[in-house]
Amino acid sequence: QVQLVESGGGLVQAGGSLRLSCAASGRTSMGWFRQAPGKEREFVAAISWSGGVTGYADSVKGRFTISRDNAKNTAYLQMNSLKPEDTALYYCAAGITRWGKRPSDYDYWGQGTQVTVSS
Repeated sequence: QVQLVESGGGLVQAGGSLRLSCAASGRTSMGWFRQAPGKEREFVAAISWSGGVTGYADSVKGRFTISRDNAKNTAYLQMNSLKPEDTALYYCAAGITRWGKRPSDYDYWGQGTQVTVSS
């Protein structure tokens, strides 16, 4: 059984940084999504089980970095140069197949952690 718990969200000024963590179990690909009020869930980043393959949304490329430590069963999302438009509820997701960019590519979800970026 796969269980996901996100942490690390908070309030930060524009240009600041946050690191999100996802405590996970199971041998799965991992992804990060975000959802702002009134908007659909949006792909942010994903990583394969081995960590050898990663993908990013164009909006975060060069600013965010996804990584994982399988020995600790933990995935991370390092977010730098944060912008107000990054404000959203961030979700960690796990999939039993290859990582993808759609919510339907994933099988398990965390409860979400709020990231708020002020201008």
